[in-house]
Formats: sequence, structure tokens, C-alpha cells
Amino acid sequence: MYVDMSKLFEKSELIPCIAQDIRTMEVLMLGYVNQEAAELTIKTKTAWFWSRSRGKLWNKGETSGNYLHVEKVLADCDWDTLLLLCRPDGPACHTGKSSCFFNRLPLGEDSGT
Repeated sequence: MYVDMSKLFEKSELIPCIAQDIRTMEVLMLGYVNQEAAELTIKTKTAWFWSRSRGKLWNKGETSGNYLHVEKVLADCDWDTLLLLCRPDGPACHTGKSSCFFNRLPLGEDSGT
């Protein structure tokens, strides 16, 4: 089913994009995409993002070799966030960890409140 990509960018030029390992379902990273990055992701089947700090497109893995091979792209119910189900070539985080989400924050009694 063809979806008009512009629907995703009606509210903002940049939208959040979550990358998740399709095998383990581990959340790998969160990045931002503009319409061009989303279109490149679909065309190349590798994850493309917009670097807010560098102000340019980047293909995840272009430097490290740890590409995210996209097998499925889903939009949320509000059409303002993407989920990429991927097969990573290696660690997704620039720190060398498999996921960028490893900093645990305390909850409830653990938080000291």
C-alpha cells in the first residue's frame, strides 16, 4: 500500500524515528528524520537520519560499518513518528553498546523520594 510521505511531515520538518532490532525487539536508538531521510531509508533499505548538530543527512553505519538494514517501516497513529524494524550489522550506539539506551534512572523507592 502506497502512503504519501508528506503526511508524516505536516506538523514538523523533523520527526522522531526509533530504530528497533527486528530479532530481539531491543530499542537501538532514536534519531530524527526529514522527508528526504525517510525517502532514502525506504529506497536504500538502510537507516538514514537528519543530524541536528551537523545540519546534514547521515546514513547510520557510513563511518562505523554498523549499518541498520531496514526490514519494515511503521508510522504511529498520529503520523508524526516512525519506527524502523532493523537488522543491525553491529552495535547501534557510538559507544560500542548494542543500544543507545543503557543509562538506567531510578524509579520509586530507588529514586530517594
